[in-house]
Amino acid sequence: MTFNPSGPALATDAVSKDYGPVRVVSDITLEFHAGSIHALLGENGAGKSTLINVLSGAITPSAGRVLVAGEPQQLRSVRDGQALGIVALPQELTLVPSLAAAENIFLGMRRAGSRALVHRRTLDRDAAFQLERLGQRIPLDTPVGELSAVQQTMIALARALARDARVLILDEPTAALTDTETEQLFTVLRALRDEGTAIVYVSHRLEEVFALADTATVMRNGQHVWTKPIIDTDTGDVVSAMIGRDHGQVYPQRAADAGEPVLEVEALSGYTLTDVSLTARSGRVLGIAGLAGSGRSELLKLVAGAQRVRSGSVRISGQDVTRSGVGRSMQAGIALVPEERRGQGLVMSDTIQSNIALANLRALSSLGVMSAARERATAERWAGELQLKATSVRQPVAELSGGNQQKVVLAKTLERGPRVLLLDEPTRGIDIGTKAEIYQLIRRLAESGVAVVVVSSEIPELLGIADEIAVLHEGHLTGVVSAADSTEESILHLCYRKPE
Repeated sequence: MTFNPSGPALATDAVSKDYGPVRVVSDITLEFHAGSIHALLGENGAGKSTLINVLSGAITPSAGRVLVAGEPQQLRSVRDGQALGIVALPQELTLVPSLAAAENIFLGMRRAGSRALVHRRTLDRDAAFQLERLGQRIPLDTPVGELSAVQQTMIALARALARDARVLILDEPTAALTDTETEQLFTVLRALRDEGTAIVYVSHRLEEVFALADTATVMRNGQHVWTKPIIDTDTGDVVSAMIGRDHGQVYPQRAADAGEPVLEVEALSGYTLTDVSLTARSGRVLGIAGLAGSGRSELLKLVAGAQRVRSGSVRISGQDVTRSGVGRSMQAGIALVPEERRGQGLVMSDTIQSNIALANLRALSSLGVMSAARERATAERWAGELQLKATSVRQPVAELSGGNQQKVVLAKTLERGPRVLLLDEPTRGIDIGTKAEIYQLIRRLAESGVAVVVVSSEIPELLGIADEIAVLHEGHLTGVVSAADSTEESILHLCYRKPE
């Protein structure tokens, strides 16, 4: 098919999708142009995933049309979409970990002139060519499961190029990437855009959208809210459109007064962290900022007893818990919500109810026997408290959205009644509406007397939810500042500044 450079590479005309009596996408008309990065934004449940599945051919719309280069097309499968140059990269990349780069790039493709036997040298040469188009040099004989997250993403992009992709659809491509890897990916995406590729970009991270996209579309409740050039909008405008209320309502009001010191960290050192001293008080939220590798997550692990302390001390209300280990630190009232909720915070195949119970066996059992009634009642109480969206507390957590999975992690942690709550990237990969709910929860916990410490790579988030922000640079503390009196620029200055 010949693409018309003057018209949209891909478009929808009044597309709707029904599942039984429920309409999840309603009357969507959009255009995606060659040589442009188009961000698709909205909360979980806004209809983004359904729409990109329609665009890629994964599902068939109930009404409306998909047009490719101006021509209506019946996309009955992903293969139909790929044949027309539409390739989608899902958040969970569909790579085979045991196979090397070349096999993954050409897996499932019939290559011109190929026979039943694959010529290894030719396969590697062609794979290297696709990777060079992306400016990448990746080992071709290493199983992709042993490569970094950004290298795996580049291999998925190379596979799309090998399929002659004219439209790329990326769903949360930076979820597993560091800041440096994200910028590397952005460099590649900008180059593809400049070559004429149409890119549809789905992300919850608005700072990425404003750094990368040319156009933004906001969806809410399955409907199109607006589409604007990125230069004609801002974060507040986008958030208000996504949640249907003013951006100022996202962050809760700060506390007026500070409470007593609860967590005291003095001259703490680990692998990266060196001589860091901090105090977290009841009724307050302490934010931790810093670039990747600054020691943010290590600080929380050291405090929680999950990593060996090289020197220094950790005290809870005067009690020394420096080398107590995770179990005794938990008994002292320290609770850590890890960054990687799927791998470290949840048993994905188990139910909401079981995940909450697993972390609270002693409290929910009697004489060593688990009380099923108490287990269920506890899960239902937290489901109501945290507004958990699920069919029931017996639903497997793997079936929940990222935001609701995080709520389950919070529920099992809060059931222990912590005095110090350590949150590592608590809203990563979560839609703005659920973020607002978690921000309100953090503030309520602080007001109840809990000392809350939050690590976040999103500086605007820390400015919105924290009372004070401690900034780390390469394991050193470069400052502790009032969030109300700081700006993103001033925090970034501390992130890059070496301690004197």
